[in-house]
Amino acid sequence: MLEETEQALYSPPLHRAGILGVGVLANAALSWSFDLILYPFVIWYLGILAGSAVMTFLSFLACYGTLRFYDWSKKDWLGIETVKGLKERDSTRLARVTSWILKKGDPAAMLFLSIKFDPFITTLYMRHGNHRYDGLSNRDWKIFLGSLLIGNAYWSLTVFAGISIVEWLWIRFFPIGF
Repeated sequence: MLEETEQALYSPPLHRAGILGVGVLANAALSWSFDLILYPFVIWYLGILAGSAVMTFLSFLACYGTLRFYDWSKKDWLGIETVKGLKERDSTRLARVTSWILKKGDPAAMLFLSIKFDPFITTLYMRHGNHRYDGLSNRDWKIFLGSLLIGNAYWSLTVFAGISIVEWLWIRFFPIGF
């Protein structure tokens, strides 16, 4: 009985679920801290132009490093193949809209993915072939750098707008300050 439990515990589906769980949680923690803590602080402290430049550079380093690690590990620890499967889904309204956008072609998919995700995920999704762990082709570099610029421009403007609203509310309701 104990042997059957041990075999089930170390079975490939559970091993795969463990890899996906750790990968998704690690990526979410990194994205959350980067997008919701570091990004707003840098934009607030340095301003929109300098802050955007610094965060675009840091985003390049983080996403490129993650991509290198992904290729080195040769594991699909984020389930990118599942994301590629979104083209075929149509069970919910959001899935149908996502599927429709992704089927419109590479430019629409790149724009959508660059705003929704980071350059790492966008590049992996748009990379030709499945389970490739062989670095970036010229096409992949164009996608990566384009996604980097689109995503950081979008996020910089979004964060700046949020900071401006908070500052305006602070001045309006707490005019004395510290």
